[in-house]
Amino acid sequence: MAKNHGPSIKDDEQYEKLRDHGMSKSKAAAIANTEDASKKGGSSPSYEEWTKDDLYERAQELDIDGRSDMTKDELIEALRST
Repeated sequence: MAKNHGPSIKDDEQYEKLRDHGMSKSKAAAIANTEDASKKGGSSPSYEEWTKDDLYERAQELDIDGRSDMTKDELIEALRST
């Protein structure tokens, strides 16, 4: 059973799945609060399944500072907090 994230999250299960797949808290909340969110979108592998090069490219797209010195785990953390 999904954890209750309070009244600010309408679909706790959806929110947790999105977070598990690497989405930031704010983006996961926005999607989980959309009425028909579970019917939209595709699926994407979690950041742990991405290569470091792919993570770096995504960090570059988002203009994350210090990305060139980051490890794979640090890139994942930076991407999730964006």
